[in-house]
Amino acid sequence: MPALIPLLENSQNTRVGAPAWLEEAQAQMLKAQQLTDRCGREAVTMWQPKDSVWDPHVAHHLCRAAYILPWRFRVEMVKGGGTLERPPPGEGVTLWKSKMKPPAWGARLPLPLNRDAHALQTADLVQAHARGARVTAARLGRAQQQINGQLRLLLRQREATDHRLSEVRKGLLINQQSVRLRGYRPKSEKVPDKADSMLTWEKEELKNLKRKMEKDMEKSEAMLKTLASCRDTLDFCCKERLQAVDLMNKPLDKVLELAGRHSWVNLSHVQSPSTQGQKTPPPDPVGTYTPECATVLYEAKRLLMESKDILQELAKNEEDIREQQLQISDRVCASLTQKMRETSELKEKMNMTLGLMRGTIHRCRKFNQEMYITRGLIKGPLLKTHLETREKLDRPLVRVYQRHVGTQLPEAARLLQGTDKLQRHNLHMEKNLEDLLATSKNLTDSLNCKEIGRDADYKVVRLRLRQRHPHVSYQQAQALVNDWDPRTPPPRPPRVESSNAAK
Repeated sequence: MPALIPLLENSQNTRVGAPAWLEEAQAQMLKAQQLTDRCGREAVTMWQPKDSVWDPHVAHHLCRAAYILPWRFRVEMVKGGGTLERPPPGEGVTLWKSKMKPPAWGARLPLPLNRDAHALQTADLVQAHARGARVTAARLGRAQQQINGQLRLLLRQREATDHRLSEVRKGLLINQQSVRLRGYRPKSEKVPDKADSMLTWEKEELKNLKRKMEKDMEKSEAMLKTLASCRDTLDFCCKERLQAVDLMNKPLDKVLELAGRHSWVNLSHVQSPSTQGQKTPPPDPVGTYTPECATVLYEAKRLLMESKDILQELAKNEEDIREQQLQISDRVCASLTQKMRETSELKEKMNMTLGLMRGTIHRCRKFNQEMYITRGLIKGPLLKTHLETREKLDRPLVRVYQRHVGTQLPEAARLLQGTDKLQRHNLHMEKNLEDLLATSKNLTDSLNCKEIGRDADYKVVRLRLRQRHPHVSYQQAQALVNDWDPRTPPPRPPRVESSNAAK
């Protein structure tokens, strides 16, 4: 045990140590105390609500009371007259026993799980980006499907329009064949009539229809090129968006169903206002819904609406032109049939007239033969059967009577007058017979021309009805015309077997 050192008297009033030494020690203690207080406060304030601010000008106990006051339960009046204590709204843990609800506190320094938390946040961010990219890719894929469907419809309608254009061209070829065939009629039958006017009118109308169909084909071709370009752009943007969804195995159609109808392309129908779904985000150059995607989707929507209008217009034009071409062909065939009917009526009348002329010619020929026989008998006998004739002018009775002066008989003059009259009548009959024969020949020739003209019109009508059959294409009709002689009946179109017979 150490020995006690005796203290000096009045040690409290007298300082042995130097004042500088004492001040230095006190300064070190003050600095240590201040450091301890600051570290304690910083340790306490590491965990606190984000919106908490300590006022240095307010006493600590008052500031703490003001700080804790918003955490306490709130007293609310009930209709029955009582009171009800409820925790304040917001996030945080409710302390029912102490009737307080502190807000959610946050740490100012990174916690030990900071790396894992940031990894989770990064995973959430990546998944959100992938989900957004997947939804955008699904929208682009749906738009591409609808554009493809519209392309198929437009191609099908273009084929129908092209078929109708070939029918119009075949109608022009039939018109040319009809004019060529009617050109083989006789000259007397080539008088311009309404049938020729109808053929000329048909040619002009078919040319107008052809120009209209060619414009429709050009319009459909331009729309096909535009739709194909938009489809390729949609495919490129969709593949670009799908680069960030390699680890997500959900199909794109299911993605659209989960996202809601508001996230569709909105191309096929107008959405109802009551539908709730994910809305389209604003375009973001570095986001999932880029301005390029927004532009191509808007272009797809515009092209789809425009192509629908063009489809309706093409279908309407094709139907109208089909009916119009059928009406034109029917009118031309009706005019040719009417001409055939008129030719047949003229043929019947000419046959009746020709029959009457044949009887007249027969009677005239018979009378002319009798007149020739009479003239022959007057001049003298020609055959042995003519030996029994009348007496001559120098017969004995006449010679005896003429011995006296002024006894000339008028028999000779009368016979000369009768012979001359008979000769003149015979010449007139011969002239009439020649006229009748010439007229009969002209009627026969005209009748033959009418027959040829009617046959030509009949062949034209038959050709038109055969060539406008749907089974005869423009190439087949052109091949038939090149190998066909118009003076022969029109060939039959190639027979197309039915599907059942083919099987």
